[in-house]
Amino acid sequence: MPNYPIRIAVQLQQQHATYADIRKAWIAADEMGVDVIFNWDHFYPLSGDADGAHFEAYTQLAAMAEVTNNAVIGSLVTCNSYRNPHLLADMARTIDHISEGRFILGMGSGWFERDYFNYEYEFGTAASRLQDLKRDLPKIQQRLAKLNPGPVNGRIPVMIGGSGPKVTLKLAAQYADIWHAFGSPEDMAAKSVILDEHCASVGRDPGEIERSGAVSKDALERADDYVANGVTLLTLGVSGPDYDLGPLRELLQWRDTARKSQEVPS
Repeated sequence: MPNYPIRIAVQLQQQHATYADIRKAWIAADEMGVDVIFNWDHFYPLSGDADGAHFEAYTQLAAMAEVTNNAVIGSLVTCNSYRNPHLLADMARTIDHISEGRFILGMGSGWFERDYFNYEYEFGTAASRLQDLKRDLPKIQQRLAKLNPGPVNGRIPVMIGGSGPKVTLKLAAQYADIWHAFGSPEDMAAKSVILDEHCASVGRDPGEIERSGAVSKDALERADDYVANGVTLLTLGVSGPDYDLGPLRELLQWRDTARKSQEVPS
């Protein structure tokens, strides 16, 4: 059984909805007892009308920090290309204080070409974007160490998203408190083995890294399988405009039952 408590996250995708509806969804999810609330870091919808309503991630995270009380918050995941690493560190630290220490800094190398093209960022290649992430992660850490005041709890947890076996998983081994990827329970287990190997190569205990997996509302029946394969943070994506939280409620009920099985009898 994994050492981490089972947690449930919801990614409330800020597309095709008014700000008022997005805000209501944050508050509702927080009141339901979800462990983590994410948004995503894009400038356009990823499904439905490509030119539909959409909002920027980090300004919304600051607002999310104010209107929620319990859930950890963050972006799944921040695109490294969109912000100077020193500025991003300061933004993260500021939201960390607004949320009273409930912030996760999720990081990824980026992939959505339309965002890059229309906002005039250099798209480069998948390899060059990964190298940029490799360059910027230590800069973010260095800036966080210099800021006054520093993070609320001394440091901000880092999530690395992606499963590239050579670079991304090695970066996760070096920097991540949480590693997030997509795939079946069996896929996640296979990728975890590679992550463990990278941890060995950099001298890090793989048990220090929580494993996070994306689950769809159609795959909730496999939740136990994810946990059996080492995934303890299960993330459900929910899109606007309606923000149907029914599947989230089911997942939270499953969590509460599953946590009891994790408890060690005294």
